[in-house]
Amino acid sequence: MTSRIVITGTDTGIGKTVFSAALTDALSGCYWKPVQAGLDGETDSQAVRRLGRIEARHILPEAYRLATPASPHLSARLDGVTILPDSLSSPPLVDAPLVIEGAGGLLVPLTERTVFADVFQRWRIPVVLCARTELGTINHTLLSLEALRVRSIPIVGVAFIGDERADTECIIGKLGHVRVLGRLPRLDTLNPDTLRHAFREHFEIDQIREALA
Repeated sequence: MTSRIVITGTDTGIGKTVFSAALTDALSGCYWKPVQAGLDGETDSQAVRRLGRIEARHILPEAYRLATPASPHLSARLDGVTILPDSLSSPPLVDAPLVIEGAGGLLVPLTERTVFADVFQRWRIPVVLCARTELGTINHTLLSLEALRVRSIPIVGVAFIGDERADTECIIGKLGHVRVLGRLPRLDTLNPDTLRHAFREHFEIDQIREALA
């Protein structure tokens, strides 16, 4: 079976797409965003391709492309699209490691009856939880870890994004009983070269590779 990993976050806009680009590059893998909500400007798939220098054939097409930038359940309703959770019953099969990026946080509604964590629960694919380092992240991260564990979703660890907050990172690791994978710093200049350098400086890719499903 092809190795797979899910990237989710404690919130939207925290940098998990940038992290996904770096990880896809480091794994020489493929990338899949099941649901893209918002098509004005650069999509997440396009950003990953650009920042990770990923070949076009390794960027898999989204299952749902929604024009309205909103929670998928609302975006779909406004766009007149019906999202069928069963259509996401299993990820695509590819011949390389597959990085799958969710939308927003774990409990973001996919439909009015289903959240993304429900889909991840069905997959049972190991998850990397991306968390910002700013104030409030302890509560959000620990709650997200609980949401994963109550569904028996395997957890690879937490990847922090932002300025260093050593005590915050440490207490989340201790109270969350979770591996801290590393921290991706905010980059003044974000491009493929600076991202690759920062990721390889701050993360041990073998730790993540060993946990791939």
